[in-house]
Amino acid sequence: MIKNVLVWFKTDLRIEDNETLVKAIAQSEKVIPVYCFDESHFETSVYGFKKTGSFRAQFLLESLEDLDAKLRALGSGLRIVMGKPEVEIPKLVQEYKAQKVFAKREVAFEEKQTENKVQSELFKLRCELDTYSTSTLYHAEDLPFSIKDIPDVFTNFRKKTEKDSEIRPPFVAPKKINSPEISPLELPTLEALGLAKATIDSRAVLQFKGGESEAIQRLQHYFYNTQSLSTYKETRNGMVGANYSSKFSPWLAMGCISARYIYAEIKQYEKQFGANDSTYWLVFELLWRDFFRFMFKKYHTKFFLYEGIKSEKVNSKSLNEKLLLQWINGTTPSDFINANMLELQKTGFMSNRGRQNVASYFCNELNMDWRIGAAYFEEQLIDYDVCSNWGNWAYLAGVGNDPRGHRYFNIEKQASDYDKNKAFRTLWLK
Repeated sequence: MIKNVLVWFKTDLRIEDNETLVKAIAQSEKVIPVYCFDESHFETSVYGFKKTGSFRAQFLLESLEDLDAKLRALGSGLRIVMGKPEVEIPKLVQEYKAQKVFAKREVAFEEKQTENKVQSELFKLRCELDTYSTSTLYHAEDLPFSIKDIPDVFTNFRKKTEKDSEIRPPFVAPKKINSPEISPLELPTLEALGLAKATIDSRAVLQFKGGESEAIQRLQHYFYNTQSLSTYKETRNGMVGANYSSKFSPWLAMGCISARYIYAEIKQYEKQFGANDSTYWLVFELLWRDFFRFMFKKYHTKFFLYEGIKSEKVNSKSLNEKLLLQWINGTTPSDFINANMLELQKTGFMSNRGRQNVASYFCNELNMDWRIGAAYFEEQLIDYDVCSNWGNWAYLAGVGNDPRGHRYFNIEKQASDYDKNKAFRTLWLK
């Protein structure tokens, strides 16, 4: 039994189904839960956008508040530090004389770099870093292929994985945590993070609020109170209202809820209300999330390169400041694009249908470097997830996992198909 360990929370801000936390408790006498505000997450990217905008930062603060409350109910609490993780985590290791740090395993380039830096600093202190894969539906070790051999086409990946792999059951939340005394939660303000306060526009599909409690409440509402899950496949391309899709993505991105927890609940729901195409389709969408994460494990930095995972270049590398601002501010010649971009700017959220259209417009009509669009989404999206965002943008730019090559959306046709009576455009352009 180890005396003291740290649990370094990142995008896994939950108690339910958190292997990292469960393993830390099992192997030690005392656990110190920690969250580090990584200063690099609040810098400006090479494309000129903030890496974290106000909506997501606010959601993060709410999620940490909820996590702290949950930890305190179990006899612990959350210690907050700010700075570079490779500096701050080792400092805490020394302060608490911890012999091990438990954390979520990363796959994307910058996150992996930070993890490696922390590991090498801990090595100097003779402290181990134990990482666990806690983000996906299927565990990487349970896939029917090695990471380097994962098919680049989603359908091939999905069929073989569904046929040959099992989804592990979620970990049960701990009942008690032994911790040294942890002082009351001290969160930075948005201003301290270099951000202005943002209020989600009243026209938003949902007033998103961070935290595991909110995530579980949303699941209860979407599954059991409204049984919206039973019609998910038919409604998921909607654009107005709270229940056309699950809206779990912000909580999934911050790790306030896990894909496996959702899957277990889908299975419960099916027992009660019956399984159909819609209940399966939510699992199908969770699999897309897995796919992009595994692609990042396979291709490392390639998703951040202009040519993506392809060798031939498809898009223009140009940047037209005037056109970029029109796209951002919703003043393009297309009312459908404008409505979607205004929704994003004022709420931090956009429907899946909207995202595909504005990305296609950016790449094909404006003919600009797709990474600029992806970087703007990184700043704005409340549900930004590095693998899903950059993976989807590369896909739409024709340099990712799309077997059809270049995907072009006829915006006018899309608008008349998905916003027939102009309800969405009227809402945002009035």
